[in-house]
Amino acid sequence: METAEFLETLDREGRLLAAAAELAGTDAKVPTCPEWQVKDLLRHTGAVHRWATAFVADAHTTPRPLTDGPDLDGAELVAWYRDGHRRLVETLAAAPADLQCWTFHPAPSPSPLAFWTRRQAHETTVHRYDAEAARGGTASPIATEFAADGIDELLRGFHARPRSRVRTEQPRVLRVRAVDAGAVWTVRLSAEPPVTSRDGSGEADAELVGPADQLYLALWNRTPVPGVTGDPALAALWREKSGI
Repeated sequence: METAEFLETLDREGRLLAAAAELAGTDAKVPTCPEWQVKDLLRHTGAVHRWATAFVADAHTTPRPLTDGPDLDGAELVAWYRDGHRRLVETLAAAPADLQCWTFHPAPSPSPLAFWTRRQAHETTVHRYDAEAARGGTASPIATEFAADGIDELLRGFHARPRSRVRTEQPRVLRVRAVDAGAVWTVRLSAEPPVTSRDGSGEADAELVGPADQLYLALWNRTPVPGVTGDPALAALWREKSGI
C-alpha cells in the first residue's frame, strides 16, 4: 500500500473512532479491552497520536516518552481526541518525503514518513474497533489488503523485537494464512524472539487460517482466531503472550 492510502485510512478510522466513542459515552465499558472504559481508550489513542505527531513535526531522531492523556471526560475528552487526530493527519500530509526521524520496529518500510503513517493507520483502526465494540452494533469493515498489511507489520515488526514474549522452549513453527489475500507467513518460535518470513515453506506445527480482516483482529487479540489446524496450544500461546 502507498503512504497516501494509509493516510486516507488513518483519517477515516480516526473519525469513526470519535463518532463511536461519542455514541457509546466515555463511561462505557470496552469489551475488547476489559480493563478500559471509553475514556481510557480516548486518552490512550489521543496520547499516541500526539506522540507520533511530535516525531514527524519536530524530526526527533531519538526516543521520547509517551505521556498520559489529560484528566478530561465527556464531550471535552472527545473534542481533545478529535483535535489530536486532526493534527496528526495534517502533520503527516504536510511532511516532506525525505523526513528523517526515529522509528521503533523493524517492519519493512520505505521511509520514516511511511512508517509513521502506516503505524498510526493500524493503531487507529484497532482502537476504532474497540470503540465500536463499546458502542455496540456492526463494526466498520477492514479492507483485505490493509488487514494483510497489518498482519505483516505485527508479525515482522512488533514480534521481531526483543520484547516479544511469544516464545517456546523447543523450536516450533506457526503458520498464518490469509485465504482471501493470498498471503502466508511462517513464524519460527524458539526461546529467542520470533522470526517471521513471507512464505509457506516447510512443515508447521499449527496454522491459523481465515480471511485477512478476521485474522488481523484475532492476532491483535480482539476476536477469536477464525480457524486453527494442528497443535491448538500454539494458538493459545499467542493469546496469552502476544499482547503489545
